Amino acid sequence: MKLRWGFKAEANAIARDLRPELGLAPADPLDPRRLAEHLAIPIINLTSLRSEAPGAVARFTTQADREAFSAVTVFRGPQQIIVVNDAHSPARQASSLAHELAHSLLWHEPSSASAADGIPEWNAEQEEEAQWLAGALLISDEAALRIAQQRLSLEEAARAYGTSIEMMRGRINVTAARRRVRLARGASTVASKRNSETK
Repeated sequence: MKLRWGFKAEANAIARDLRPELGLAPADPLDPRRLAEHLAIPIINLTSLRSEAPGAVARFTTQADREAFSAVTVFRGPQQIIVVNDAHSPARQASSLAHELAHSLLWHEPSSASAADGIPEWNAEQEEEAQWLAGALLISDEAALRIAQQRLSLEEAARAYGTSIEMMRGRINVTAARRRVRLARGASTVASKRNSETK
């Protein structure tokens, strides 16, 4: 699905504007748990609900069905609570949390459950927007450029920013960071050459 016009710039601005509130520079890694605390949104690990929902916890934390549940935002009046599957890797949890926080930052309406089957309705546009903003939160445009400037490998960058390699690859690609850095270096080289020729 194509994102609405101007949304990518809006998402980049949100990711950039939030960082100073957390004491971070534009290219610094962002911890989604710290952002959740800043937004006063509690996070509950799925395994902590074992006594309340033993069947669900057992199902979604075992190898057989672990991929079926990542995270969900639960609403109780104005209060939001995120339940995250802590059986997943830290990088996967970071992505899931950033996605849920993105919904909140974008003021998305919570999905309502279908009366027929109790399954939440899927809003493709909201999900696409949340996915894009989640990536920008974890790896800002400025971060992608820094990674390209420092010539970090995807593995090195993913470790530094607490993301999966797939998430890092996606953000480096969609920001065109490596290409932008190559063009900037090329322009700088040409300018330096011209300056030396005029002296």
